[in-house]
Amino acid sequence: MGKKENDMSKILDLNKPVFELAKEYPDFVDIFASLGFADIKNPAMLNSMGRIITINKGSEMKGIPLEKIKEVFKEHGYEIAEDKKKIVNDNLTDDSEEAESKEEISNTEQIKQYLIRLSRGESLESVQRDFKEKFESVDPSEIMKAEQSLMESGVPYQEVQKLCDVHSALFHGLTSGEVESDEIANTMSMAEGVDTSKLIEIEGHPLSTFTRENRNLEKYLKEFSEKLDKNDVDRELLSKIRELSTHYAKKGDLLYPLLKTKYDISGPSTVMWSVDDEIRDELSRLAADNNVDEKWMADMKAVISRAKEMIYKEDNILFPICALNFTGEDWINIYIDSKGYENCLDVIPEKFDSAEHLTREFDDIDGEIVLPGGHFTKEQLIALLDTIPLEITFVDGNDINRFFNDNGLPKAFKRPLMAIDRDVYSCHPPKIEPMVREIITMFKKGIQDEVAIWVKKNGKDMLVKYMAVRDKNKKYLGTMEIVQDMDFARKHFEEEE
Repeated sequence: MGKKENDMSKILDLNKPVFELAKEYPDFVDIFASLGFADIKNPAMLNSMGRIITINKGSEMKGIPLEKIKEVFKEHGYEIAEDKKKIVNDNLTDDSEEAESKEEISNTEQIKQYLIRLSRGESLESVQRDFKEKFESVDPSEIMKAEQSLMESGVPYQEVQKLCDVHSALFHGLTSGEVESDEIANTMSMAEGVDTSKLIEIEGHPLSTFTRENRNLEKYLKEFSEKLDKNDVDRELLSKIRELSTHYAKKGDLLYPLLKTKYDISGPSTVMWSVDDEIRDELSRLAADNNVDEKWMADMKAVISRAKEMIYKEDNILFPICALNFTGEDWINIYIDSKGYENCLDVIPEKFDSAEHLTREFDDIDGEIVLPGGHFTKEQLIALLDTIPLEITFVDGNDINRFFNDNGLPKAFKRPLMAIDRDVYSCHPPKIEPMVREIITMFKKGIQDEVAIWVKKNGKDMLVKYMAVRDKNKKYLGTMEIVQDMDFARKHFEEEE
């Protein structure tokens, strides 16, 4: 029950969800909103993210000094719980503390208990009936925290994975902000002060692309299922559905690791990632099997059902959690990296204006060589180049030898270090020099970018490849020569024959 302001002091617990504080103190919402948390006045925001956001967390996310927040609440007659603890006498008995603890069991812990009941074999109908009596709605983040808590308590992730689809069935229809499958999920994001629909509506935003892919996949799954019910296996449509592998790969590379490493949300990501792999592999297996019997049909219907359920989990759990946690910089990096993936499910990504002309750069680090793709110490870079099983030569734009790697292996073509800073043509015998000149001339003129020559050297098949080195604007910077011993490949294919 809430405390009456006139009867007793108002105690502000910085670690209590703002949803609970708002229920406890009528003036809390207005005060909190005046500090820069205006979205808390939105009932959907308060009922969803307000259940997991604390004042401490909100201060950190919004960059609003905690001392300022505390001072304003003090001006409105609040006492700060952590300050009060320092001056009150330690006169609470262990029994009273235990009773208070039991009264404050979190939603996450209660949800965890429902999941444990499912894991022990209790029927879905029984657990779901009790669940509905307790919760009018449940926030997606609480489901994820409960699953993660299960794993942290020692439940193997494989077991949590098996429960994943059952969990979704338990909560399906009860997640706060859930809407019809053809519409955008409306779970609010405390971090950015916008709901997921606002991110999805931004042209080119990664969440927009992911959602468009889901809507198309949803449509294809529906069409395929309807045909399957008529014993019609549309192989062309099945091939289109299997493009979900690219959609899943982007989740696996760009979303899950970021949640795990930067925001410490590891359990649910691991579970969903494993389910992604199972759906992809099962579709691949069934697509390769031309024996369409009763079992094949049952297996196909089952995996199609799992793919549909994964769409639900993404829309109502994964994407809202990403919106809650990811910063604008995170989304820009995701957009930039997503360009390396093929388009899928008939969705052509739009340009994300906020990121289109940006490049990712690493800050200078003392003692390290910083490159667009990462950074090394000098020792690491030398070791990396020398580990590559190729003989590498770089000749600059003025035809001067600038670099040889040294992997410690016998060289097919000797490269004395005295040749560094010398004209490349002086390093080749007269009969080879014209060919080298011709190749480099073609590179400079832009006529060719690569020339490959196969030769026999010391009884081995060797591939010598000359490659033009150009910058992003196609300006010629030099030539790279790589020599590779291909004898291993010849022997491999001879053994297969």
